[in-house]
Order: sequence, then structure tokens, then C-alpha cells
Amino acid sequence: MSQAFPHLFQPLQLRHKTLKNRIVFGAHTANMSEGGLPGDRHLGYYRERARGGAAMIVVEPVPVNAHAVLTRGNFRHGDDAVIPHFRRITEACHEHGTVMIQQLYHVGAHGDWDNSFAANHSPSGAPSMHDSDGSHRMTAREIEATIGAFVAAAGRAQAAGYDGVELMAAYNAIIEQFWSPLANRRDDIYGGSFEKRMRFSHDLLHAIRRKVGDDFIIGMAISLDPGSPAALTIEQQIEIALWHEKRGLYDYTTLGTGSYFDFTKIIPPFVYEDKMGAPFAEAMKAAMTTMKVQAESHIRTPENADYVIASGQADTVSIVRGQIADPHLAIKAKTGRPEDVRGCISCNQMCWGRRSRDYWISCLINPSAGREFEWDGDTFKPAAQPKSVLVVGGGPAGLEAARVAAERGHRVILAEATDRLGGQFRLAGLQPRRGQITDLITWYEGQLAKLQVEVRLNTYLEADEIAALKTDAIVLATGSQPAMTGWQRGMAHRDSMPGVDGPNVWSVEEVMRREARLGARVLILDDAGNWRAPGTAWHLAEKDHKVTLLTADAYIGRDLARTAADFPMRARLKKLGVIFFTDSVIVAWHGDAATIRDLSTGEERRQEFDSLVLATTNVADTALQEDLARTGIDHHAIGDCLAPRHAAAAIYEGRKLGLSL
Repeated sequence: MSQAFPHLFQPLQLRHKTLKNRIVFGAHTANMSEGGLPGDRHLGYYRERARGGAAMIVVEPVPVNAHAVLTRGNFRHGDDAVIPHFRRITEACHEHGTVMIQQLYHVGAHGDWDNSFAANHSPSGAPSMHDSDGSHRMTAREIEATIGAFVAAAGRAQAAGYDGVELMAAYNAIIEQFWSPLANRRDDIYGGSFEKRMRFSHDLLHAIRRKVGDDFIIGMAISLDPGSPAALTIEQQIEIALWHEKRGLYDYTTLGTGSYFDFTKIIPPFVYEDKMGAPFAEAMKAAMTTMKVQAESHIRTPENADYVIASGQADTVSIVRGQIADPHLAIKAKTGRPEDVRGCISCNQMCWGRRSRDYWISCLINPSAGREFEWDGDTFKPAAQPKSVLVVGGGPAGLEAARVAAERGHRVILAEATDRLGGQFRLAGLQPRRGQITDLITWYEGQLAKLQVEVRLNTYLEADEIAALKTDAIVLATGSQPAMTGWQRGMAHRDSMPGVDGPNVWSVEEVMRREARLGARVLILDDAGNWRAPGTAWHLAEKDHKVTLLTADAYIGRDLARTAADFPMRARLKKLGVIFFTDSVIVAWHGDAATIRDLSTGEERRQEFDSLVLATTNVADTALQEDLARTGIDHHAIGDCLAPRHAAAAIYEGRKLGLSL
């Protein structure tokens, strides 16, 4: 048992299985199937979390029939062809003592016709919260067929070697739709009174138990969304759980947050607090007698998880993004190395951000996620021939390249021109609620020290100085610089903004480095739709500047919509008094005012501001690359100096290069 986390590493009996600790890698859509079958990508992804110490893994949901299909990467429904492919996963994970569960789902009214090509089925024909579609009110025969589809899916899971199944009622999926008096307006045996609204889940759970027998775990996933009046309350969910517990219908319940009524809290970005689901789990656990209760939602760290268990809030904790970011979180915590855990930064950029675009998921800070079968997970093979490696630039690309190269046995020098590591990534971490980024940079500093990387700060290297070091490999990660031209996508024909070279014009970087001398009224040009502009606006608004955000997009935070962070971000900015100008461009800057054009009408107006801040696409810093090329010195360029992009690209290229040296 871990001395640092004694509560987290206590075993727990769950029906016929004993969990070796309380850490669960909960259900989420990895979207990695190939032709509807789990392949090597899936196998590597789950095996790595089992190898990393997770006590239980709930493999992503299987749609039970055609009406339940939700994503391009969903597994085949109603097809025994999945069984041998899933068995590869269960057997590989069982080798590490991991209990394996498969989630089954049907989201009812909220399906996706573009993927399913089947009408959404629901208890009462309610509209979808996924898109503009309506749904089909199920007949009694269709309800019976749906129950049969769940049962058949549970049978396939058992045949594939799973130890149990978890049914998804969460987020207002079909089971909750039958429970809810708002969603269920039926007047037959499946609707009306409380008892009748329980009929669907009662019949479903009884039928599954008859199919699988006693030695098989059945769980239920629910969620709480107090901000949405259409969602069931915690009091209603407790009443429902007690009804099922009294009849012994399932073994555990897991409580998340959010719903299809407010999607932003399902996978909470960093704008929300940690341990969001724990209070709901605590209320549920206090009411239960035999049923086990699991807390989920923004429980990121071993410290958070141990607190939840120690305080009696839950029996187990689901850590999903935390184990995507570091698949060895559990074993590092157990062996007294919590400082080695690479902490999730709750950015949602490559997990939900890729899933929302119907790609397979990955991770900004762990690009091995989804590539475990190619890169051998999160443990890197030693280099066949150790080399001396020089990495120039201490931003995210350089940090990752140096770390991975050193972990593989290379002798690494990391040269950074400034007095701190992190580059522009560190500046992002100085924006409100983004301290998880600076925590990550601190993690890198600790890892580099352990790996004996020679870090040279305040070291600006010229080409001749690099040549004099005579290292075997040279990696350039020199980043990018603000363009300062004021070029806008809404006026792409113009190379620069008139007046941009005049007074009172600053970059986001200068603002966050506290180099900008800003007046009271600040206009921020947001030409990217990512966090650079709204994060800076938040920072300035909290310092009592009167901030206006301007974008050519239809709304602020276009690029953030895929991370589910755009709405809570806009809400926060509005509370701080930030003004939004959308569908707009800056025609000219006058030093104390801007001429603004409304793209929808063509109208122009002049408005006074004291300062203009540019959040536009940077330009690659290629000077050192060009100097080395002229001298014929071989080198590798990664990150923003190759092409300015998100931090995800920088860390991916840093890891890929570190593995190739």
C-alpha cells in the first residue's frame, strides 16, 4: 500500500472481483475503431493504462443498435465479429490484474443521424439536444427490441472476456429519458408514475442478469447538472438509485457532471473547479447501503483522488483525462513518485477537441495517447548508440525533445535564451485559471534535473557557437515571434493594417510579459479564435481595464468551441464587462482610435481606444535555421520555428524527434 496515498490503494470488493486499488479509467469515447472493430490502436491504448496500474477500466461505449450510433468510430452493433477483437484487449489488461468493464449506450433522442442513418428513438419523441432533429416515439415493441439489443450486447461483452458492463444513463441518455418526468410523457406501462418510469431500466437490468448470471458486474453511469432545470436533481437520482438498490439490480453507480443540456460540464475544461463530481457522489454514498459509488469529473490527480476516498465521498474514483495524460499515474502514486505524474492541464484540446471533430483522441501533453502501439506506450526504449544532443529553445517542443532524448540515454544540453523555461507556453500559464500550464513546466524542470540534462538559461547561441559545441545532433526549437503586421483573415488581401506601426500597439506576448504600457481602454484584435485573445482579455479585465474583443468570426472563441470551453469563457468575460465585436475587422489604427468595419453590413465607424493588442498568428523564428543551413550544419527544426501552431504540435514533434535520435 502507498504510504503517500493509503486510502487510494486499499482493495475493494466489487461483486465477484477485488479491485487492487480505487483508481478507475472510466468510460469515454476514444473513437479508435477500424471498420467498427477494435484494432491495435485500441489495444495499445487500454493496455498501457492497465500496465500503469488502473484497478478497473471501463472500455468506451458500444452502441446497442443502429439508433444508438453516435460517432464515426463507434464499434459495430449487433455483430459477434467484435468478440475476438475485444478479447485481445481484455486478455492483455487482465494480465496486469485489471478488472475490465464495457459500457453500453443508447442516447435516445440525442443521436446523430449523420452517423447512424437511423431515426433517433426516445420514450416520447422529444427533440434532440445534439442537433435540430426530432426523435421517434418508441412503440412498446420497439422498447422490447431495444432491451433485447442491450441484453445481446451484454452477452457479447461477457463472451469477449469482460468482467461486467456499465449502462449509460448519464447526460440524459435513453435510460434517464425513461426515468425523467419531463422526457417521459408516456401513458402506458413505461410512463406516468415513478414506478412505471422505472419499468424500462427494471426490465433491462433483470434481462441482463438472466443473460450473464451472478458472476458479472453491472454498473450504472449517471450525471448531475444542477444548472439545467431539465436534468434530474441529486434528490431524484438518489431516489432512483435507492429503488434499484432495494431490488439488487446493479452493483455500482458512477456520478459525473453535465448533460446534453449543458455539454460544457461533461468534460470540464480548466475554467471549472477540480473534483466537480465528488459532492454528488458523497450525497449518493450517504444514502446507499450496499451499492458502491464512484466519483468522476475533473478528479485529475492522486492527491485529489485520495482525498475523495479518505473523506468518504466515494468508494472509487474515475480519472480519465489524468490517465490519458499519464497512463502510469496509478503506479507512480503507489510507489511514492507523485512528483513524476505528468498532470493533465484540462485543456480538452486533443481529447474532447479531437473527439468533437470525430477523430480518434490523443493528448496535448502526451502525444503517445493513441500511438502506444507505434511508440511502445509511455516507456521509451534506450537508444542503441547514446549521443550528445543540443536542444536550442526551452519552449514546449524543446522541453519534450530534451526530456525524451535524455530518458533514452542521450547526453543533452538545453540552451534557452531567456532566464526561464517554457517560452510562450509559460505566458499562457499566466492567464487566469491556467496555472496548470505552469505546473507542467515545473514538472519538466524536475524531470530534466532527474535526467541530468544540462540546462543553460540566458544562453543565446549563434551558429558558430553551436558548431563549436560539436554535438552529434542539433535540435532547433526557437519558437515564433509576433508578426505585428495586423494582418487579419477578414481582410486577407491586405498585408498589414494601416497605422499598426504607430503608437500604442502591443502583442499579447508583451502584455503577458508585463512589457506593454496600456491605457484604460484596450481593444484586442482576435484573429485566431483560440485562448490567446480571450485569456489576455480576462487577465486585463481583472486588472480593471475596459476591454473590447474584436473578431471577424461570428462569435468569440471559434477555435475553443471544440474544447467545450468557449461558452463558460464568454460568460466569464461578460461578467467582467468585456465588450464583444463580432463579424468585424479593424480597417485602420489611429494611435488613439480604430476604424472598425462591420463585415455583415459594410458600415464603418471610428471608436476611441487607448491601446491596441494584437492576438494574431505568429511568424516562425527561422534566423538560426538559415544561419546553420548556410554553414552546412545538419539540424532538426521542431515546433513553432517550423510552423507556428498549438502547443500540441510542438510537444508531438518534440517527442517524435526525441524518439528518433
